[in-house]
Amino acid sequence: MTHWFHRNPLKATALVSFNYYGVAAGPPASKICNDLRSSRAHLLELFTDLSCNPEMMKNAADSYFSLLQGFINSLDESTQESKLRYIQNFKWTDTLQGQVPSAQQDAVFELISMAFNVALWYTKYASRLAGKENITEDEAKEVHRSLKIAAGIFKHLKESHIPKLITPAEKGRDLEARLIEAYIIQCQAEAQEVTIARAIELKHAPGLIAALACETASFYQKADHTLSSLEPAYSAKWRKYLHLKMCFYTAYAYCYHGQTLLASDKCGEAIRSLQEAEKFYAKAEALCKEYGETKGPGPTVKPSGHLFFRKLGNLVKNTLEKCQRENGFIYFQKIPSEAPQLELKANYGLVEPVPFEFPPVSAHWTPETLATFDLTKRPKDDSTKPKPEEEVKPVKEPDIKPQKDTGCSIS
Repeated sequence: MTHWFHRNPLKATALVSFNYYGVAAGPPASKICNDLRSSRAHLLELFTDLSCNPEMMKNAADSYFSLLQGFINSLDESTQESKLRYIQNFKWTDTLQGQVPSAQQDAVFELISMAFNVALWYTKYASRLAGKENITEDEAKEVHRSLKIAAGIFKHLKESHIPKLITPAEKGRDLEARLIEAYIIQCQAEAQEVTIARAIELKHAPGLIAALACETASFYQKADHTLSSLEPAYSAKWRKYLHLKMCFYTAYAYCYHGQTLLASDKCGEAIRSLQEAEKFYAKAEALCKEYGETKGPGPTVKPSGHLFFRKLGNLVKNTLEKCQRENGFIYFQKIPSEAPQLELKANYGLVEPVPFEFPPVSAHWTPETLATFDLTKRPKDDSTKPKPEEEVKPVKEPDIKPQKDTGCSIS
């Protein structure tokens, strides 16, 4: 089970020193600032560390987020937010729009942006694992879970934290509703790809596989539609991926639906279903070529050469030939002019995001610690004013090339 997934680049961010000379007026405040600086730097390093696993990522993210919460949430019940929420300016780039960052003087913006990158890391970790040769059953489960965790983080940010921003996200930026919704749906669709592969390996009923493939194609179609109003200059490559996966899994659905029809002695309808599978497979093949030629964020690969793609082409061809032979020898049924309607609903295997919550405020934050931050000592000439035109260096991500799949099955 080797999969190929499109990935947009990680978000990049400007250095944050957490140096508040005069404001951090005592040792407890200084320690909090030092811990924030080091935990942030460590988390950023892990995003590109190939030895990082989900446990390491969760521990590092929890460490930073629990400290950052003291800049966001009040430690008592008197007010809804910390007095430190607006003390620091944060700059983050977007996954689609190059290196000119968005900047907000708001710790909530930092919390959301860093968590967004954590979710992206889970998708990239899943992609690396899914592209391995001889992937084990446990690794396949980890791919599946990582994608569901990522979907849960994106969903939590969209529903619970992005609405709290004082400055709404600009159109086409990562935190805008259309983009984050597309990320949620893509994660669910890709997790269902793992479910489909598992169902095929275990030789589950063709009807179940067809229904899962149909639902997965619908997910990809919905994600593509979500991005349809974005500027093509930066969304075209991502949309090509979503469209080709929609065609690919529609072909899968028609292929396995054809097997179900043949098993019910509806050979003419089965042939028509397989012909439709051939048509969608050809569309997906053409889109693979277009994807490789389209400029924009994301890797430059040739998905049509990937084994996961070639396998389906052979399956459609062989199944159609079998149906045509059976019809010529046994059934002699007329082939309908209209393709069968894929009104298939899966009762099993549908993916839901894993619920996500940020960790509670660190125990290092106490009323006494907070009291050692004196905002009256802030310099009047505040040098942390946003400079959105300033470039932030892109993240140097490891060059992961798709590996060849031996075709080994998951036992």
